[in-house]
Amino acid sequence: MPKSIDQLRYVVVEGPIGVGKTSLARKLAARLRAELLLEAPNENPFLARFYQDMPRFALPAQLFFLFQRSQQLEPLAQPDLFRAATVSDFLLEKDPLFARLTLSSDELSLYQQIYETLAPKAPVPDLVIYLQAQPETLIERVRKRGIEAERGVSESYLANLAETYTRFFYHYSASPVLIVNSEHLNFAHHEPDFELLMQRIAQMRSPREFFNRGE
Repeated sequence: MPKSIDQLRYVVVEGPIGVGKTSLARKLAARLRAELLLEAPNENPFLARFYQDMPRFALPAQLFFLFQRSQQLEPLAQPDLFRAATVSDFLLEKDPLFARLTLSSDELSLYQQIYETLAPKAPVPDLVIYLQAQPETLIERVRKRGIEAERGVSESYLANLAETYTRFFYHYSASPVLIVNSEHLNFAHHEPDFELLMQRIAQMRSPREFFNRGE
């Protein structure tokens, strides 16, 4: 069963590029008075080249993220009764999702060996919030935020990525999951949307629930 909001110690916000997971993670961390653990894509020297030439730069980009995220999660693998709650915008278990989408069979085999060696024994999240949006919405949001490294992101890649996320979370059962259709929700700039989400989290009674608000 999901925990009540005041019992949440480790919350993860996930979803494809442009869906708004980092903005939501920041707001959740502030509300829960939690530490914030964020991806750092700007530190990946291969990312911009990956979006321009995926077959050539997929492996180094993926391995950089794997090393980076494993290091970020290492402190969570050490039990500490006095550690503050943590809100993160990435789930390490989803990393192979990108690998299967972009790597050749030989590269994928190498990646999987490294992943199994490196992956820290981080705690299972108390809650995963999985944000969804249509590929057209994702590409619009990516273009609007104007990050240089993402200029090469194509709509076809985002469509494949969104579908791969859907398949991943269809089978994911390690943590309670709140699946949120974010098409008509703006958690970063519309406070009533954020408060509505907080209410929805507080009302969770089963390990997999859906939050879908129309226009």
